[in-house]
Amino acid sequence: MFSQSLAFAVDVTLPITIIILLGTFLKHIHWINDEFANIGSRLVFNLTLPCLLFVNIAKTDLSANFPVSLILFSAIATTVVFILFHWLAYFIQPQAVRGAFVQGACRGNMGIIGLAFCVNAFGEDVLPLASMYLSVIVILYNVYSILTLYYHRDTTPSWKNVMSSVATNPLAVAILLALPVGMFDIPLPQIGLDTVNYIAGMTLPLALLCAGASIRLKEFQSSSLLYYAIAAKIILIPFSVTLVGYLIGLRAQELGVLYLMMAAPTAAAAYPMVRSIGGDYHLTAAIIVGATFLSMFSTTIGLFLLRYFQWV
Repeated sequence: MFSQSLAFAVDVTLPITIIILLGTFLKHIHWINDEFANIGSRLVFNLTLPCLLFVNIAKTDLSANFPVSLILFSAIATTVVFILFHWLAYFIQPQAVRGAFVQGACRGNMGIIGLAFCVNAFGEDVLPLASMYLSVIVILYNVYSILTLYYHRDTTPSWKNVMSSVATNPLAVAILLALPVGMFDIPLPQIGLDTVNYIAGMTLPLALLCAGASIRLKEFQSSSLLYYAIAAKIILIPFSVTLVGYLIGLRAQELGVLYLMMAAPTAAAAYPMVRSIGGDYHLTAAIIVGATFLSMFSTTIGLFLLRYFQWV
């Protein structure tokens, strides 16, 4: 049992780790550079990932297969986590780092690394479930992150700014377009679906290469808040939420998706958001890099434990 559980966990996380390290190596030998990583990340965020979400949601019969228990629990857990860390941030000085700390500890890279973890763990069949999870929680992440950054900037949150940010988010747009297709089983042209599928297929490898190319060791030269945020993001929050999820009855793929999405490292989108709204974007960059690298080890341990106790 021990060896089988360990092999399962390594099989899930090792390919993703290798691709990220490949991105770091290609950057080191100058085959790719910062411009490639920046452009690739924008391409993923604005085009390929929205295509992936659209296809997976549109092809799913949402009226019949919507995982109500998983989504409801995840939404509540996400809300509680943001409120808790928002309160903890009051003990942090200076105020400029509070928003960056909260977002770094709470907002996960579900659309790229979380989704990749889920596919590697459970195969392509898990994509509809993971996509429906993502379709709800990614909206909460964006709204809570914007509110948190505005609040700790000592500026009253503007609902106009919040709604504008959410409405123009490419992921949110893709989700809103796909939801009626999945709910009402609207037929789509096969040529269009094939085209979108080809574009969507670039998402995970390109995103992981860009993540690897963005890793810089010098960004670890930061305050102790860096390590607190990383520990919360990849250990404290996912393990605690998954344990509660198990206790309320989540099992198999649903529990696995819950853990892997919660265990996803800090989202790369946190950096431009902190920089544009205000906050310590240097701390945010360090959290993203550290959480991305260390999550490979913490996720392997978490998957091993879930498999060993036969929870998934």
